[in-house]
Amino acid sequence: MHPAHLLDRCIGAMRPTLRTAADLAAFEATPYAERIKAQSTYEALQLGAALDPDAAAIHFLTKADPDETPLTVSHAQFIARVTQAANLFHHLGVGTNDVVSLLLPLVPQAFFALFGAQAAGIANPVNPLLSATQIAEILRAAGTKVLVALGPVPGSDIWDKVQQIKAQLPQLQAIVIVNGPADEANGVYHKGVYHFDAEAGRFPADRLTSMRRIQASDTAGYFHTGGTTGTPKLVRHTHANQVYQAWVIGLMLPFGSGHNLLFGLPLFHVGGALTQGLATLASGNTLVVLAPAGWREPNAIRNVWRLVERYKPAVFGGVPTVLGAAIQTPLGSADTSSICCASGGGSAIPVAVGKACGELLKVPVLEVYGMTETSSVHTIAYFDRPVRLGSVGHAVPYSRVRIVKVNDDGRWLADCASNEIGVVAMAGPGVFSGYLSDAHNRGAFVEPGWVNSGDLGRLDDDGYLWITGRAKDLIIRGGHNIDPLAIEEVFFQHPAVALAAVVGEPDAYAGELPVAFVQLKAGAKVDSGELIEFVRDRTPERAAVPVQVYFTDAIPLTAVGKVFKPALRLDATQRAVSRMLADLAPPGAAIKVEIGVHAVHGQLITVRLSGVLDAARVALAQRVSARLDPLTTTHRIAWE
Repeated sequence: MHPAHLLDRCIGAMRPTLRTAADLAAFEATPYAERIKAQSTYEALQLGAALDPDAAAIHFLTKADPDETPLTVSHAQFIARVTQAANLFHHLGVGTNDVVSLLLPLVPQAFFALFGAQAAGIANPVNPLLSATQIAEILRAAGTKVLVALGPVPGSDIWDKVQQIKAQLPQLQAIVIVNGPADEANGVYHKGVYHFDAEAGRFPADRLTSMRRIQASDTAGYFHTGGTTGTPKLVRHTHANQVYQAWVIGLMLPFGSGHNLLFGLPLFHVGGALTQGLATLASGNTLVVLAPAGWREPNAIRNVWRLVERYKPAVFGGVPTVLGAAIQTPLGSADTSSICCASGGGSAIPVAVGKACGELLKVPVLEVYGMTETSSVHTIAYFDRPVRLGSVGHAVPYSRVRIVKVNDDGRWLADCASNEIGVVAMAGPGVFSGYLSDAHNRGAFVEPGWVNSGDLGRLDDDGYLWITGRAKDLIIRGGHNIDPLAIEEVFFQHPAVALAAVVGEPDAYAGELPVAFVQLKAGAKVDSGELIEFVRDRTPERAAVPVQVYFTDAIPLTAVGKVFKPALRLDATQRAVSRMLADLAPPGAAIKVEIGVHAVHGQLITVRLSGVLDAARVALAQRVSARLDPLTTTHRIAWE
């Protein structure tokens, strides 16, 4: 009989229940180090492949079409290709501390190369949609020795970007191309450039030619974070960090064996590479890759329930925008009975979205919370405990969460009481030891081992974590991180701008959208459309371009002259909500929106309605709530 958890020495055929704090304490009485079987991601994948080597590891689709015949890679084939990729990188000079960077969509070679790079050295998956300049900065900061990139194929500009930046990478020794032309004789496209398929196939598939014994403390990967604009931060993950994420997801979600998972997250995101990718493969289960573009493929949402019926996933997971779009797609006659739960993270799941998703699928919706610095999921709504929509649950086993007060340097001052809002700090086996650059480590930890999330939250009397706001300035647009600093710097390049500040305002679909507050120089004139075009022309990513510009006579400042962004976020929220409700007021009535700080919710929207007849109040309140329920901010209605 197969164990319920392949990475755990102590769990037998029955999955443990963790319904209570006492259950969890009893489970944690066994030290984590005694449980874990795998010391590396490579070893974890070997364990997953050994369960049923002939079973499918990955089904690759091209257009998210449930009727298409997928390219299927078995677990035996998958671990063989990972091994060959590792041997190719070793042949190209990659050692334990050398970096292989990847610029790839969700093609088969991306998975082989990611985990092969970790078996040979250090993997650095990078968002290929970034500008060439930003990609160069990340690759240079990582010290890239080998670059794996999509070759010159129609519809992609990745190879063009590689041509622009390769001379800017002083440590680069080889480029390996995927799906580009190759010299059949020797696998070399031209000097220093190799074709992945032609070259990797020449190496042994049953052993690492480096004879490397990977240690849990070895660095497995660098993941860029801190926004997709601005100075790159590279999070340093050990193999132990990443294996813990695979172990804990295998424990907390009802995977079992023989289950599929619809996969559409990018591999440069820890949610894709680790929470969904490594965890699924190390459990002997199957990834169904929707398309090279993942959930960005237009057919993915259009066909979502037919895909569920075809591939029968046990867990339906995605960022909140995916969940929100999916529930707007009619189920029709599709059979979704395979789904045991839905799960989402990356940004807050609006309560209304979570409720609608649960009602549609008739399953619990388990919200997760974490960050790149915690190797992804750090808290989750436990499957066998009551779900409180709007909460991100409890810390996963062997991990901890505290709510703390910090000083101006981000260091611990005191712990907060129950239901008191403070900074969320996290510790555990998934928490990283620091950024690659020491300059980024200042303020990263409130105490040794306790990472400063930059988010505000509270722990209720039952230990559920509620995220109430953001202490840092990062804007999260549909799970897409945007650092406002680089956008603000573009505004400052305009001759009419004296001061600019970019914040996030609430949006029913994306969670947040970037908006800019602009203070013009004396006598200067410019309209919002011109400024937005100015920024769009100079900003690497479309998602980072502000959707609104709000002109103001004076941007609020702190006593030391810094922009006071909490006030701007309240202002932006008031403007956004007022626009959302503008057309609802009946003749003679008025709608006034107030945004305030709340001790429990963090922020509260108050909608004051006046001049409304008693008979019309219930219907109007329902329309107001229908507009505001998709927001993550709590609202209330007051009659005047």
